Amino acid sequence: MAGLRQGKIQLAGWIALAILLFVTARIVEAHAVLKQSSPAANSTVKGPDVPITLRYNVRVDASRSKLQLLHPDNSTSDLPIEKQTAPDSMSATAKGLTSGAYRIRWQVLAPDGHITRGEIPFSVTGA
Repeated sequence: MAGLRQGKIQLAGWIALAILLFVTARIVEAHAVLKQSSPAANSTVKGPDVPITLRYNVRVDASRSKLQLLHPDNSTSDLPIEKQTAPDSMSATAKGLTSGAYRIRWQVLAPDGHITRGEIPFSVTGA
């Protein structure tokens, strides 16, 4: 009898663990994580016009997201987000950049309702 009871307890523990892993995986899957960027982090690109593309692990709501460019003099300008060509990507073009160190500051809304933010440093040369 004790062996049967212990078996039921172990089974309940395994079921609880499986449910926890499933729920955790679904939550992590829904958050927007930057998978790829152009320009790449810490890269050097040729200016003066720099196309920007960001790709995430999930679809993002571009209409409720934001892209900004931080200039070498610490000023900030908003980058208009172009029409999405893929649900997991956003793109824009930074125009008229001079040589120097820049950062792309991004903020996206994921399907789970969470906002994710980040920055991508890059340099411009030959502008």
